[in-house]
Amino acid sequence: MFMKSVADFGNERAFTGTLNFPQSVSSRYVVLIILSITVCFQQSKSSVSNSVYSRPTLPPIPVLPIPTSRQISWQLSEMAMFFHFGPNTFTDSEWGTGQADPSVFNPTAFNATQWVAVAKDTGFSRVILTVKHHDGFCLWPSEYTDYSVKSTSWKNGTGDVVKELAHAARIAGLELGLYLSPWDRHEPCYGNTLEYNEYYMGQMTELLTWYGDIKEIWLDGAKGENEKDMEYFFNSWFSLIHQLQPEAIIFSDDGPDSRWIGDEAGVARTTCWSLFNRSAIKIGQTATDYLGEGDPEGPDWVPAECDVSIRAGWFWHASEAPKSALTLLDIYYTSAGRNCLFLLNVPPNSSGLISPEDIKVLQEFAEIRNSIFSHNLAKRSLVWASNTRGGPSSTYGAQLVLEDGIYSYWAPDKAQSDWELFFEFQEDVTFNVLLIQEPIQMGQRVKEFRFLFLNEKGEWEEITRGTTVGYKRLLLFPSVTSRHLKLEIVRSRGDPLISYVGLYVDRFSTVGHVSLVSSRSPLNGSASSY
Repeated sequence: MFMKSVADFGNERAFTGTLNFPQSVSSRYVVLIILSITVCFQQSKSSVSNSVYSRPTLPPIPVLPIPTSRQISWQLSEMAMFFHFGPNTFTDSEWGTGQADPSVFNPTAFNATQWVAVAKDTGFSRVILTVKHHDGFCLWPSEYTDYSVKSTSWKNGTGDVVKELAHAARIAGLELGLYLSPWDRHEPCYGNTLEYNEYYMGQMTELLTWYGDIKEIWLDGAKGENEKDMEYFFNSWFSLIHQLQPEAIIFSDDGPDSRWIGDEAGVARTTCWSLFNRSAIKIGQTATDYLGEGDPEGPDWVPAECDVSIRAGWFWHASEAPKSALTLLDIYYTSAGRNCLFLLNVPPNSSGLISPEDIKVLQEFAEIRNSIFSHNLAKRSLVWASNTRGGPSSTYGAQLVLEDGIYSYWAPDKAQSDWELFFEFQEDVTFNVLLIQEPIQMGQRVKEFRFLFLNEKGEWEEITRGTTVGYKRLLLFPSVTSRHLKLEIVRSRGDPLISYVGLYVDRFSTVGHVSLVSSRSPLNGSASSY
């Protein structure tokens, strides 16, 4: 009889016993049998251990700064519709004097549901209303002034544009934003710094507590020449807004949540960082170059918003016609396609409705966008990468760049210098639009990239190149036909991460028409020139 604890061989406590062997079995064979048992036991233990302790590949560390949840939600909305509406609509004005009789405001066919339906049906997920423009007239019955809808004959003085729009937006599932002009040409206390700031914050409190969820507050530093000197308590305003509406984005030159792009043409720079240095700027006095490009070293996340009107003016004028659908498509490429939110002003007319000619253009614009971007040709391809964090089959594999959204992404292995994604097709594909997205929740990283195809000589030939990507980058170029493509990240803040790649066919745009840079001469050097 041979007695031995298996623990003595396997250094384990799981089995101890007496092994009985026939006398004819030599001790050499006994030792071999026991060793075999030990090896099998260890392998079994290792297998169990691996199944218990295996874990997915660890995620990369975000590169700061990163957006807040409300900033991500704002960026995902991509397009918003602005409504400039008030006495200017009836007086054929852009900047009202504040002296117009309230009785001029009488939109006899006013229908906020129509406004919201037009926005929703044409792909806009947020609407923003000028609740008080520079003339000081309020589209809600403010308790702080009589210069409002309550002093009009419209609905016998009981009307409330903000209330009706808020209700319509809520029913339709659209987000609501409000623009409350700091400059007020009617209010007598304007120019008295303390009193007017109290007045402004009183009105802001009404708006943020009477009408449900507000997702954006739009502010600017616009003010005409030779107007009363006035200091705005912006930091106090920002604190109040975030206290009363924690999910609201605040737009201004200074952010803190989104910034003006620096022009009113809807054209962002070809390099556009969401990174910014808020301490380096002042509302109404910031260089447009800095607003336009952002700051790759900036400590703050303040993405840009591109505002433009569908007509020449911001308010409705009978003599003006809307821009064409192709012009709006061009603007889409230079705003939403350059890491910005596209804010399109569509002014209601004096009847209180969106004009039929504007609706027609918006519908055509929506149809063109859907025609181009509804089918991603890249999804036909087999995708692989030069290297992948955790290996090709990990949770950061190259194939994830074909899945919609920003929450899955390809990540390269650590400490690599070649960052390449390859796309192989079974047959030739023809395209002229490239879309790239980064997972912005992990920070904006890409500084420079190239897109290439394999030519007939077996050499990689450049199709297009760019600098920043951010939430979305669109590039339009002459048509290319190939079955071998490569996306190369040339420079990056840390390891680059790519969440989506799309290839599309645009049969509408003229290559070279899309603007390369933004306007460098805004009318007033502030977030608004209205």
